[in-house]
Amino acid sequence: MKRASKSRHGDRRVALVLQGGGALGAYQAGVYQALHEHDLTPDWVVGTSIGAINAALIAGNAPSARLPRLEEFWHSVARDDLLDMERVPDTLRRSNTWLASLDAGMRGVPGFFSPRLFNPFAAGMAVAPESASFYDTQELSETLARLVDFPHLGSTDAMRLTVSAMRVTSGELVRFDSARGSLGVEHIMASGALPPGFPPVRVDGELYWDGGLYSNTPLDIVLDDEPRTDTLCFMVDLWRAEGAEPTTLEEVQTRQKDVMFASRSNQHIEDYRRTHDLRRAVQALHARLPAKHKDDPELQKIAALGCDTTMHIVRLPYPGKDWHMASKDINFSRGSIQWRWDRGYRDAGRAIEQAGWLAPVPSHCGVVVHELAREIDHD
Repeated sequence: MKRASKSRHGDRRVALVLQGGGALGAYQAGVYQALHEHDLTPDWVVGTSIGAINAALIAGNAPSARLPRLEEFWHSVARDDLLDMERVPDTLRRSNTWLASLDAGMRGVPGFFSPRLFNPFAAGMAVAPESASFYDTQELSETLARLVDFPHLGSTDAMRLTVSAMRVTSGELVRFDSARGSLGVEHIMASGALPPGFPPVRVDGELYWDGGLYSNTPLDIVLDDEPRTDTLCFMVDLWRAEGAEPTTLEEVQTRQKDVMFASRSNQHIEDYRRTHDLRRAVQALHARLPAKHKDDPELQKIAALGCDTTMHIVRLPYPGKDWHMASKDINFSRGSIQWRWDRGYRDAGRAIEQAGWLAPVPSHCGVVVHELAREIDHD
């Protein structure tokens, strides 16, 4: 792929927003690879659940180590296929991924999670809050400690990292931000603690679950950030809000999960657009005031609400159908992981070549959304 120059982002801040989605997160890794190779390395990465893990692997390492750490993580959690996925018909590929998902559900994923044997929680008995789950995620804690250089996050040249988690006792969404404090393994673990599979994680005395339970697409974190600045935001969607009418139990379960975790970004973007238009109007009105009124303290307070920044949002939707399997997010088949990574790399490359954010923008426009033209879907 053709390497681009720094002018590809037009001196804007570059942000990368990553959803939760389990094994589908390999697509995000491919997206990052394309950004990295085209000199569009993010200044800020925001993630939830598997997106938080990918975000930590990216932001929590020196530039030269980011891709190797992503590759090491995804290679370690991928399960070897029984068949060569590129040399068998579609029916056998589907059977292979079904077996891979079944294996992950029964035996766990080394380096990520393992089933709790003789688990009283599964029998309906009370256990310690930190053990209230079907799986143990201690292995993920060890993996993150090995692959993420957390002290690097506190260095002056580090990429900003923000992850979200939901406080169990209040249902409040909490943001952990390296720009406002130190982050550790526990913050990333908390963001990916999806119940009842994974246990809650205690941070500073409070228990947290997966931030995706509240909002699986943390785009609003970027939209609401202050001080406001021109931003080029790549948003990776792993779930589809739209879909066909389901006719089987498997399709119903898949549609349910897609809807639960799909992006609610359209509403966030529209709300932000309206607010941003008002901010631009405030700035324009203040600029037209006679000079003698511009020093009025009350008018200066109002003027401070105005801004003229532009937010470009590039949406990259995961294109795989995964045979409408509800278990697609625990399909760690090596062939599936590689396909997702390759497709993320390819889709991000297409978006970068289009570079729609470099086109002129009308003065009144504060938010521009760039949709990637969809190619023929694949399983």
